Amino acid sequence: MLFNSYVFMLAFLPLTLLGYFLLGRLPEKKQLNKVFLVLASFLFYGYNNPSYVPIIAGSILVNYALSQLMLTREKKAVRLPLMLLGLFLNLGVLFYFKYHDFFFENLNGAFGLHLTLNRLALPLGISFFTFQQLSYVIDSYKRTVPRYNILDYALFVTFFPQLIAGPIVLHSEIVPQFADAQNRHFNFDNFAPGLYAFARGLMKKVVIADTFAVAVEAGFASAQTLNTAEAWFVAIGYTLQLYFDFSGYCDMATGVGLMFNIKIPINFNSPYKSLNIREFWQRWHITLSRFLTTYIYFPLGGSRKGMARTCVNLMIVFLLSGLWHGAGWLFLLWGLMHGAASVLYRLFRKPYDRLHPALQWLVNFGFIVVAWVFFRATSLTDALAIVKSMLMMNFGPLRDSITSAFALPGGFHEGYNAIYMMIWYAASLFACLGLRNTYEKTMDFHPTLCNALTTVLMIVYCTLSLSSVSVFLYFNF
Repeated sequence: MLFNSYVFMLAFLPLTLLGYFLLGRLPEKKQLNKVFLVLASFLFYGYNNPSYVPIIAGSILVNYALSQLMLTREKKAVRLPLMLLGLFLNLGVLFYFKYHDFFFENLNGAFGLHLTLNRLALPLGISFFTFQQLSYVIDSYKRTVPRYNILDYALFVTFFPQLIAGPIVLHSEIVPQFADAQNRHFNFDNFAPGLYAFARGLMKKVVIADTFAVAVEAGFASAQTLNTAEAWFVAIGYTLQLYFDFSGYCDMATGVGLMFNIKIPINFNSPYKSLNIREFWQRWHITLSRFLTTYIYFPLGGSRKGMARTCVNLMIVFLLSGLWHGAGWLFLLWGLMHGAASVLYRLFRKPYDRLHPALQWLVNFGFIVVAWVFFRATSLTDALAIVKSMLMMNFGPLRDSITSAFALPGGFHEGYNAIYMMIWYAASLFACLGLRNTYEKTMDFHPTLCNALTTVLMIVYCTLSLSSVSVFLYFNF
């Protein structure tokens, strides 16, 4: 089920909120509202494909059993095989669904083999709930987690706002909030900012990201023939599309969480304001960066074992980040690019930081835009063609297939579509760079008449604009 669908907004969300808080009023049935929410989350997850439900249910049972076994064992020598088994099972399932065909396809091509490909659809959110559970398994090995009952653990994994595309939450962030008796009851002070955050996220997705998507799709489909202006508009367009799409989803997720009195951690903090690549990764997909830092970078030694080892560790982390995003060489190349940029910043930080902030921003944003081209392209040939066009100074008119995405309703003044597009780009960049983000707005939200009208108008406009339901980009990862 998608947040930006009629069935979610008009049926699932209001009914789930109603059921959860009504059951929360029953003092003698303190767990019933949790049971209801777990079942609702399974319905949300399996709505479009019920065959996904046994996968996540089995994953929950296996990981919970292994974690409980580790928490009851005093000796590390006993816990270690259990943790390794947990890692093997989780990563094995992820490999089977996400990387099997990529790996076998490359083996077939390299050695002339005829290994069978699965051609399986990727279960929704498997990369997210796998990492989420891995964190609990590893922490159970370290015995740094309390023993939760199966219901609390299942709710931690399945809580539907963050189930399909994150943020990647930790058990310590979610379970204690559900245990708080006050959170069992409806709270307008949480509901109002939650609805506002949801509306902003919906607006980001339906109005901004999906508009850029049309131009970006047309541009990448014509990658070999773009002129310089078109190449830059397409590359920056995808940079903006991806941000508004994914951060829009996360705004909606945190907003829905707040409606249930649950504070889901921030995942985006105006990343395109960053002046360097390190700051970018402190602001972009924050919970993934946190996971990779905590469970990979630090165990590898982090920055404690000299500059050479630090640089190697950074490259490993970013290569894994690329691989996490998708099974393809271009994802690995994108990770390699960000790893190399992080290493270069680490080596030349002092002279770089002495540059004027505007120049720092321009260098950093320019690199991010170019790197996203490789992330989005369907082939290395197309990616290189776009980057080449960006650098060749081959200017020309903008083709209609790109500018038509920004046309006014009813075809009004079609001859000015290129101007409308430039205004759209400028306004979107200003929103990224000059305005407060949803997290900042939500933290000091006041239920004023202006905010109420703004929220209602955004939801009504977006609802009326849902001519079709488009999937969030990170559902593919």
